[in-house]
Amino acid sequence: SSTGNMLVDDQQTLQGIFAEAATIVAVHCEHEPTILKNNQLYQQKYKDTATASLHPLIRNAEACYKSSSQAVELAEKYGTRPHVLHLSTAMETALFSNKTPLAEKKITAEVCLHHLWFNENDYELKGNLIKWNPAVKTENDRLKLWEALLDGRLDVVATDHAPHTLEEKSRPYFEAPSGGPMVQHLLLGMLEMSTKGMISLETMVEKMCHNPAILFQIHQRGFIREGYFADLVLIAENEPETVTKDNILYKCGWSPLEGTKFSHRITHTFINGELAYENGKFKEDIKGMRLQFNR
Repeated sequence: SSTGNMLVDDQQTLQGIFAEAATIVAVHCEHEPTILKNNQLYQQKYKDTATASLHPLIRNAEACYKSSSQAVELAEKYGTRPHVLHLSTAMETALFSNKTPLAEKKITAEVCLHHLWFNENDYELKGNLIKWNPAVKTENDRLKLWEALLDGRLDVVATDHAPHTLEEKSRPYFEAPSGGPMVQHLLLGMLEMSTKGMISLETMVEKMCHNPAILFQIHQRGFIREGYFADLVLIAENEPETVTKDNILYKCGWSPLEGTKFSHRITHTFINGELAYENGKFKEDIKGMRLQFNR
C-alpha cells in the first residue's frame, strides 16, 4: 500500500511469502480494502474541496492495525522474521515486545521522524507536504509512538525518504503523491528532541546506528569500533540553523521542515573514513560503497 506498485494484498501470496521467506521480510502495513472504502466515501463527500486533513481519516488507525496484526499473526504462525516499517498508531505498538534483546527478537518494528514530529493539527498549515503513507495521525498516536520507542518495543528510527517534486505535492489532495524528503533532517530532528529531553543521545544512537546494523546484520557498520568503516557526522552544538530553501540539499528543493529552527548544525560527514561533506559543500569525488551483510 505505497508508491511504486508494490502492493501485496492477495492472501495466498502473503501466506506464501511468510511461509517461505529465508530472511527478514520488511512490510508496509495498511489494509487496502479499508482504505479503498474510506477513499470512496470521502471522494464522494468532498470531491474537489478535499484537503490533506482527510488523510488520517482515509488511511486510518484501523487500516494500519488490521494489516500490522495480520503480519504479526502470520509471522508467529510460520516463524517468519518480519520488520514492520513506519508505525504510525498507538494501537500498533501493543503488537510488539521489549522482553527480548534485539539480536534475539523475531518481530521488530520502526518509526519515522515525521510520525514522531507532526500530528493531525499540522495538516492545516503543511497540507500535502506532510501527506505520507501511513498518515500522520493524532497527538496521542505521536506520544504513544515515543513511549514505545523509548521502552524498546520499537527498535529503529527511519525516514521513509520519498523526494517527490513540489509540483507533484502541490496538486489537489487526491492527486498528490504521498511521501516527502527527510534524510537531510533526520539527525537534526532527533537531536532537537534530545535537546528538549525527549530522548538521550545514547538511545538516539542506538535506534539510528546500532540497531539497524544489528537488525540487518550489516558488516562493520553502525558502531565506532576499530576495524569498522568510519561513517561519521560532526555536529556544531548550540549553533542554531533554520531550514530554508538556500540550505536544503535535496534535488527536489523542498522540505516539510522548512522554517524549523534547529539548535545544532551538521558541519562534516565522513563516508568510509573520507570527508564527503563540509559546511554545505559536497566532495563530489567521494563515493559510497556497496553494503555487505553477515548472513
